[in-house]
Amino acid sequence: MRAILCKSHGPAENLSLETVDDPVPAADEAIVEVYSAALNFPDGLQIQGKYQFQPDMPFSPGSEVGGVIIAVGASLAGFSVGDRVMATPGIGGLAEQVSVKAEGLRKIPDRMDFKSAASFAMVYTTSYHALKQRANLQPGETLLVLGASGGVGLAAVELGKLMGARVIAAASSDEKLEFVKAAQPDELLNYGDGELKEKVNALTGGKGADVIYDPVGGDLFDQSCRCIAWNGRLLVVGFASGRIPEYKANLALLKGSSMVGVFLGRFRKEE
Repeated sequence: MRAILCKSHGPAENLSLETVDDPVPAADEAIVEVYSAALNFPDGLQIQGKYQFQPDMPFSPGSEVGGVIIAVGASLAGFSVGDRVMATPGIGGLAEQVSVKAEGLRKIPDRMDFKSAASFAMVYTTSYHALKQRANLQPGETLLVLGASGGVGLAAVELGKLMGARVIAAASSDEKLEFVKAAQPDELLNYGDGELKEKVNALTGGKGADVIYDPVGGDLFDQSCRCIAWNGRLLVVGFASGRIPEYKANLALLKGSSMVGVFLGRFRKEE
């Protein structure tokens, strides 16, 4: 089969298209013929050698796909050849076939196309885990979503609305906010001028946001600590800015707030 391989860390331009052996399923795996594959921010970090978990070289990037099962392992239950699935193999998605363990497989309805399936699992499950299981977002609370035009950010906007929150969608430019409008947030906020704290306080009457969803980190995290409501929850989702910020503990004391880590992969293993 053909696969896109990473043989050395660096920019995506270093990836190569090569012919490799077809995968053979282990007892608890299925082989999925890939119809669509998604690339997420962690995939780019893995290619550059900057992610917290690095596969052995060489490897094929791609953490989620949509496709059809073409082979199953001897002990795999609940799935059959011909099943349409969304799958999260972790790596290996940028190939014509990929092996996936049972816990990474989900059947999809006929009405869901493979592109939607490939782009669903990581962003929506991460955001649902963050808002429901980590922040316990309640109807009527104010949710501030940073990086709202990105994959997990846009999913957080949509899920926040479905959970009954007042959603402030925030991004660094009007162009990005125009893209977010389709998700129908209650408010749009452009923080490109560096005035996130002031704008959030203005939109909330000085109260601040009850839940802040932060996949960006850096300076935005620093400002978020200062525009969070009493008993607020600051969700640490990622560091797309490239800077891992430091948390000033006195702000948690003054606000009665919590900083909550969001790591779906570890959560699944531990709980």
